[in-house]
This record gives sequence, structure tokens and C-alpha cells, in this order.
Amino acid sequence: MSNPVSNTVTNASNNKIAWKEKGSQIANKYGIFLVLLAMMVMMSFLSEAFLTTQNLFNVVRQISFIGIVAMGVTMVIITTGIDLSSGSVIALVSVVSASFAHPGEYSVVVPLAIGLGIGALAGLINGTITAKGKIPAFIATLGMMIAARGLALLYSDGRPIPDLSQSFLFIGKGEIMGIPFPIIVFIAMGMISHFMLSKTKFGKYTYAIGGNEQAARICGIYVDRYKIMIYTYAGLLAAIAGMMLTARISVGQPSMGNMFELDAIAAAVIGGTSLSGGVGTIGGTMIGALIIGVLNNGLDLLGVSSYWQQILKGIIIVSAVLIDARKNKKS
Repeated sequence: MSNPVSNTVTNASNNKIAWKEKGSQIANKYGIFLVLLAMMVMMSFLSEAFLTTQNLFNVVRQISFIGIVAMGVTMVIITTGIDLSSGSVIALVSVVSASFAHPGEYSVVVPLAIGLGIGALAGLINGTITAKGKIPAFIATLGMMIAARGLALLYSDGRPIPDLSQSFLFIGKGEIMGIPFPIIVFIAMGMISHFMLSKTKFGKYTYAIGGNEQAARICGIYVDRYKIMIYTYAGLLAAIAGMMLTARISVGQPSMGNMFELDAIAAAVIGGTSLSGGVGTIGGTMIGALIIGVLNNGLDLLGVSSYWQQILKGIIIVSAVLIDARKNKKS
């Protein structure tokens, strides 16, 4: 004969566990979005200027450059790799594309094609050295970071390259139906990258390589080929960001992109991409970039020193990595 009291306690315990599991699932799935929402609500109370349309456009436009780079970095990190060369590739693309973007010299297609080619080539070299040379990605991309920055300084003689055509400037300053062009590109590249990761063989193999590279090889996946493709795509995205940023400030700068690689890694990690590999989404990375943008913008509106902004950003990054490590330990 069953005990009613015992059954009640058991049911209550089961319900508690079920609610706990459900809450954990919601937190894992929507936690990063809820953090962004909470930050926006808090900033709206602290500053009346935050929720204005102009300011929100400024936030998204400012992070669009880093966000685009972070999409490529996300794919690299999913494979347990890292890309430290993004900022220097941006600088090299900036000065070379700017030198071909003077008014009346070439069609805007020329600097755009050259810039994309340089970014893709840099990514191809990174991927080839990492995959075929069996050199750790940290070392390979560190070498590219130093070399690309040196090439940017050598090409420009350490000087900015001004006088850019209006058609080229449009990619950084233009608007379509009132929406800044960089925001449109940011959203478009986010959709393309999300589709690549979630709906294609390329994406499935990317996750498989990050989950267990040896098992992926045994299953017949051409790991080296896909690694090279992933790094090439990351270089391509860095080139897009570099040309838009060049157009935004109206000058090619050999010093451009400084620390961009770290901000891109931060956006990916904050967005839930695991440094252990095999886990990450483009949507999460985009939200991670927005969190960085909202934080920087909100603190600027409040008059907080940029030094404090760096400290807070560092704390957020470390916290995100600690949470990721805890998740991996539990799993």
C-alpha cells in the first residue's frame, strides 16, 4: 500500500528537478540574449540618450566591424583554433584597397576585389600553415599578425592614404532607406555565416572537427581542407570589415585594426563559443558583439573613463570563460 505523504514528497521533488532542468535549458538557450536585454534596460534608466534611434544605430554601426570579424573567428574557435591576425589583416587591406580607391582612377570594383583577395590570401596562408604544417594556430596566426602589420607599414611608408572616391566611401558612410550600410552588411554576413554553420556540410564538418578531430578524420572528413577553408573565410570577413572601416574614416591607415582580434575573440566567447571547440553559434557571437557595443556606448554616455571600460571588458571575458569551463566540467 503506497504512502500518500511519500508520494507527495516524491512528486514535489520530481517537479523541482524538472523545473530546474527547464530553467537550465532556458538559461543556456536564451541567457546571453537576456543579459543583453538587461543591459539595455539598465542603460536606458541611467541615460536618456541611450534608447534614441540615432544612438542605437550608432551602437550597431560601431560594433558591425568587430562583429563581422568575430563571425570568422567563431568558426576558427569552434575547430579549437585561434586567429590573432585579424587586426593586422584589416590594416593591410585598408592601405592597399585605399591606394586603388582614388577618384577617377579605377572602378570601385577594383579596390573591393583586391581587398577581398588579400584577406582571403592571408586566411589561406594561416589555414595552410596550421593544417598542412601542423603548427599550432596560435603561432601561425601570431606570425601573420606581425608580418601583415609590417607589410601595411611598408606599403604605405607608415603614412595614411587619403583621397578616396565617393563610391568607395559609401560602403562605410552610406545608407539604404535610412539604415547605415555597415549595419546591412553586418546582418547580411550574419545570415550567410549562420546558414553556412547550421545548414550546410561545411558547418557540420566544422563542428565535427572541433568536437573530435581524430574521429572526424576516421569518418572520412578532409580535415585539412576544411580547416583551410575556415581560415580563408575568416580572412575574407576581416577584409570586408577592413574596407568598410577604411571608408568609414575616409583614409587607409597602417595602424588600423589594432586589438580588433582580441575584441573579436571576446565577442565570440561572450556569445557562448567554447574555447575547447565544438560549440558556438553566429547568433550568439552577434549578441556578444552587441553586448560589447552596449557596454562601451553606455559607459561613454555616463562619462566613465575608457580605462574602466577595458577593465570591465576584461572581467566579462574572464567570467564568460569560467562559465564555459564549468559547463564543460559538468558535461
